[in-house]
Amino acid sequence: MSEWFAVHIVATGRLPLFSFFVAFVAGFLMIRCSVRMIRARVRWWPGNLTPFGLHIHHVVFGVAFMLIGGVAGLLITDRNGAAMATAAALFGFGAALVLDEFALILHLRDVYWTEQGRTSVDAVFVAIALSGLLLTGLRPVGWGLWGITVDTTITQIGMVALILINFAGAAVSLLKGKIWSGIIGIFIPVISIITAIRLAVPGSPWARWRYPEGSAKLAAAIRRDQRLRRPFIRAKIWFQELIAGRHDLILEPSPAFHQQLPTVSERSTPPVRHVD
Repeated sequence: MSEWFAVHIVATGRLPLFSFFVAFVAGFLMIRCSVRMIRARVRWWPGNLTPFGLHIHHVVFGVAFMLIGGVAGLLITDRNGAAMATAAALFGFGAALVLDEFALILHLRDVYWTEQGRTSVDAVFVAIALSGLLLTGLRPVGWGLWGITVDTTITQIGMVALILINFAGAAVSLLKGKIWSGIIGIFIPVISIITAIRLAVPGSPWARWRYPEGSAKLAAAIRRDQRLRRPFIRAKIWFQELIAGRHDLILEPSPAFHQQLPTVSERSTPPVRHVD
């Protein structure tokens, strides 16, 4: 095992990325374990940090860890040493805490255990997938082409065209609501091109722009979504809730703009036991 680690991680210069990945996954699992214990009101669990009644969300600590790790990474000259690995781990741990409250940042509301709070888990899963693909050695299409000298103009044009077509396909896939296909397509061109050609997901930006109400394309997209995509979505939600907990609370009515940001009812009672 140590030999494999030395050959495939250290020797390839992936030690900082490996440290980031491990710390990111560990940070997400740790904070989700903590918030689930708090939500279950386990008496012996320390709970939230609430000095003077102010609930400090863990995104604050995440930003601090990211700043420490990021600045340290800029200062460290040895890119494969233990110091760089530690800095990358601090950055990864902080990134996990920040993305775990991505929905709070996006909506500027405390939506942690609501349906909108699933956005945070989706963001974490996307980050894990991207960093995992990079850790395996995969790189976005065109990554290794920069700086390579080619002999003919036709070859240069072909390389640039391949990169542009691939990223255009990935962008269209994302606009069509096919997040995972778009992400994987950044690394594997064929996938992004195929998914860009196929029908969009109902409710996606592409469907809203291009599929008028009552059109044949919208009807076909809905049928395909119900037949093929929905079972995968249900399986994804089941797996996410197994790890992250159920997002089943209902938001309180929004107060006036100048008032304090609203909280989820279960998280606001009692005052000192907000669920992080």
